[in-house]
Amino acid sequence: MKTFPPETETEAEESDFKPLTAQEAQQWRSRHPPLSVWKVVAGQALVGMLVALVAWVLTGRAVVGWSAAYGALAVVAPAALFARGVLRHKASSNPRAAMVGFFGWEIAKIMLTVALLAAAPRLVPGLSWIALLIGMVVAMKTYWVALLVRPGVRKTD
Repeated sequence: MKTFPPETETEAEESDFKPLTAQEAQQWRSRHPPLSVWKVVAGQALVGMLVALVAWVLTGRAVVGWSAAYGALAVVAPAALFARGVLRHKASSNPRAAMVGFFGWEIAKIMLTVALLAAAPRLVPGLSWIALLIGMVVAMKTYWVALLVRPGVRKTD
């Protein structure tokens, strides 16, 4: 097996890189349209309502449905707050300010989630923690489903 000095391997890897032309970049953008964060949040809300309905129907207990719905709300409301905050300052020309804003809104999202979970026993009488957690997990996993099924993305080139 032949070994190369580290600088030779790096040069070989760099030489394979070819920047896209403006036309190629435009074609790539047309094949990979951006995914609206609001569609993802709306999808989370819809999935949360479906999980709540299924939980209610399967158990025959409305409180289980409300618990699952509250779990989804504990994901959807903070996600909407985060999206609103980040997108409002998206056009910032200062990358440092954009990153600080991103982390600030992420902290706000986490704090709202914790506050909603702490308030759950008082807001949902007879709360089912299992149903709440299932509602949360399913709503959170909607992000991944949205990335996998987004329209206009070709799987192979």
